[in-house]
Amino acid sequence: MNSFKELKVWQKAMDLVTDIYAITTIFPQHEQFGITSQIRRSSISIPSNIAEGFGRNSNNEFVRFLRIAIGSLFELQTQLEISKNLKFISTEEFNKMLLESTEIEKMIKALIKSINK
Repeated sequence: MNSFKELKVWQKAMDLVTDIYAITTIFPQHEQFGITSQIRRSSISIPSNIAEGFGRNSNNEFVRFLRIAIGSLFELQTQLEISKNLKFISTEEFNKMLLESTEIEKMIKALIKSINK
């Protein structure tokens, strides 16, 4: 593989970022520097860490950054739950984002497992 852009997990994570930005545009204006900013940053962190780890040219470093990406994914899932509880997003939107993020989580874990073999 020549580029992190060829990784399906990176592509899916990028799609998730796009979806997160779309749903957070409807968040209350007073939350612009609160949960809106936080949820966007954690979503951006996922593909960013995948890319950075890939660029380290070391399996150990790549795995370390993939684990950081999972941490950001768990942050995002928590922030989505908070957003649902505050009624900033619907249960349907929450379920869609949770399903996407869970799929990415499984893909990252599978990638870690394959690298560690």
